[in-house]
Amino acid sequence: MPYGSREEAYKNATTLAHLTAEQALADFAVLITDLKRNSSAQASPVVLFGGSYGGMLAAWMRLKYPHIAVGAFASSAPILQFEDVVPPETFYDIVSNDFRRESVSCFNAIRDSWNAIESEVQKANGLSYLTETFRFCRKLESADDLSDWLYSAYSYLAMADYPYPADFLMPMPGNPIKEVCRKIDNSPDGTSLLQRIFEGVSVYYNYTGTVECFDLDDDPHGMNGWDWQACTEMLMPLSFSNISMFPAYDYNYTAEEERCLESFHVKPRPTWITTEFGGHGFKQALKTFGSNIIFSNGLLDPWSGGGVLEDISETIVALVTEKGAHHLDLRPSTSEDPDWLVEQRAAEEKLIKGWLDEYFERKRSVFDM
Repeated sequence: MPYGSREEAYKNATTLAHLTAEQALADFAVLITDLKRNSSAQASPVVLFGGSYGGMLAAWMRLKYPHIAVGAFASSAPILQFEDVVPPETFYDIVSNDFRRESVSCFNAIRDSWNAIESEVQKANGLSYLTETFRFCRKLESADDLSDWLYSAYSYLAMADYPYPADFLMPMPGNPIKEVCRKIDNSPDGTSLLQRIFEGVSVYYNYTGTVECFDLDDDPHGMNGWDWQACTEMLMPLSFSNISMFPAYDYNYTAEEERCLESFHVKPRPTWITTEFGGHGFKQALKTFGSNIIFSNGLLDPWSGGGVLEDISETIVALVTEKGAHHLDLRPSTSEDPDWLVEQRAAEEKLIKGWLDEYFERKRSVFDM
C-alpha cells in the first residue's frame, strides 16, 4: 500500500491525487518491465487480464502500452459508461430487468416500496419505525440513507447473480435474485410490504444470519478509493428511468459536483476519461489502432450496458453471454459451472492461445533470418 498504510494513503487529496487510471497503467508498465528484467524473461509475452475496473485498465493498457503486452482480456469492463456515450438509465434498467425476469410481482413490490418508505417518513415516528424494521444499529437520519442502502443491495445482487453460491461481495446463494424474490413473494399473510422488502434484501446483507444490526457507515467492499476516483475522473452518469423499479431520477451533474466538493474538496473532470482513452470515437479508435483484445460481458450484469458488445475487428472480439453476471468467467472454475460458461472460457483460451502462437511465430521468423 502506498504511503505505508491504507489510512495514510486515503487521508486527504494530497495522497489520493496519485489514485488515477493513468498512474495505475504506468505502475503496471514499470512492474511488468522490471519483473521481466529481473527474471531474465524479456522475450516472454505478456497477456493482461482484468475484470470490472481492472478490465477497463487491461483494455486501456493494451492501447496505451502495446509494446508491454501482446493482448488483453477485459471482462465486464464498462469503458463506454462515460458522458453520454450510453444512456445514463442503462445500468439501473438492467438491474430492474434482472428482477422482472425472475418475478413481476417481486419487481412491482420493490417499485411500490419507495412510496411506502416515503409515507412512513411523513409520520411522527416514521424514521424510528424504519430503523427498527430494517434493523439499523443507529437511528436513520433520512429516508435517503435507507434508499441508498437498498439501491446498493439491488445493484450488487444483479452484478453477482451467479448460478452457484459465492462470496464475491457478500456470502450469497446461487441465483440470489431468485432467492430475494422468493422471500418477497412468499412472505406469510399479513406481512407488511416493507418487512417483505427487508426479508428480501437480507439475502444480500445477511444471508449467513450472523448480523444483528446493520451499520450504514460500514464499507465492506473498500469503496473509499473508488469514491475518490468517481469524484475526479471516473464519472459515470447514472439515472433511474420511468420503466425501472426505482423512483424516476434524472442524472444531475451539479449535485454530483457538490457531493464531491463536500467529500473531497475536488471538482470532477467529467470529460477526462473520454479525452484520455476515447469516448464516442472509441470503437473507431480500437478498430484503427488496436488489436488482440477480448471484451466479455454477461447480460445480467448491469455494467454490460457500458461494455463493448459487438466485434470491432477480427482481433478485437466481443464475447456476450445471456446468463452471465459480473466477470463470472474470471471466477475459479467449479463443478457447478453451466455448459455455456465452460464453452465461453474455452473460446477465450483459444483466442489467447492464438495471440501467443502468433507472437512466437514472429520471433521464430526473425531468428531464422
